[in-house]
Amino acid sequence: MPKQHINNIDLYYEISGQGQPVVFIHGLGSSTGDWELQTPFFSKQFQVITLDVRGHGQSQKPPGPYSIPLFASDVAAFIEALDIAPAHIVGISMGGMIAFQLAVDRPDLIRSMVIVNSGPEVVPHTLKEYWFVASRLLLVYLFSMRKIGEVIGGGLFPKPEQVKARQQFVERWAENDKRAYVAAMRAIVGWSVTEHLPKMNTPTLILTGDRDNTTVEAKEKYMAKLPQAELVVIENSGHASPVDQPELFNEALMAYLAKQAS
Repeated sequence: MPKQHINNIDLYYEISGQGQPVVFIHGLGSSTGDWELQTPFFSKQFQVITLDVRGHGQSQKPPGPYSIPLFASDVAAFIEALDIAPAHIVGISMGGMIAFQLAVDRPDLIRSMVIVNSGPEVVPHTLKEYWFVASRLLLVYLFSMRKIGEVIGGGLFPKPEQVKARQQFVERWAENDKRAYVAAMRAIVGWSVTEHLPKMNTPTLILTGDRDNTTVEAKEKYMAKLPQAELVVIENSGHASPVDQPELFNEALMAYLAKQAS
């Protein structure tokens, strides 16, 4: 199993294909498995690198606290260790937050970035937003990781024809280390780089499902603050767009990467 020793921990990664490097960063509680429907497709034209961030998958799970800047520091050191800068960065959910932070801290390492169903902050402002954060934390403290996976998986893949994806999600979620998961979740709450958006000159694609947890309008609002950004909406897709609409997702992402690679 390939691993890189980064910031005093071992990070697991997978690499395939040749061409300009594309680093895919998974979301909270996930792993390189997030991208299994993308790797074969994109490795035909790009060098595809997926990694498990600290506390996730087959990477080490040191005690917290974790933070989004720490995750970004890990990814920056990883990119330098593999000598693949500048790379295209694709991040979903928490992975998108890590990409945003990397664009603030180390823009020199990024050729372009793609933010999938994510945003530049997780700062609750309304009662509904506070309840969403509190309920997620409450779930973690009251139930097993498998039970949490069943709850989240039911929301991500609610359709009868998605039963296989739902079952796979639950099995993978059950493998999470609860302590590391809590540390990562706490890293997200309160994080923000919104004030830096007007200074981000990294070419950016905001790729969102039309039924994501946050609205298309919310994405349009922060996109307007970015100097070089565009938005693509994937129809009939929720928070797990690479899995629930892989063909549409891959087509949209490939079109953007091909443009940025030329």
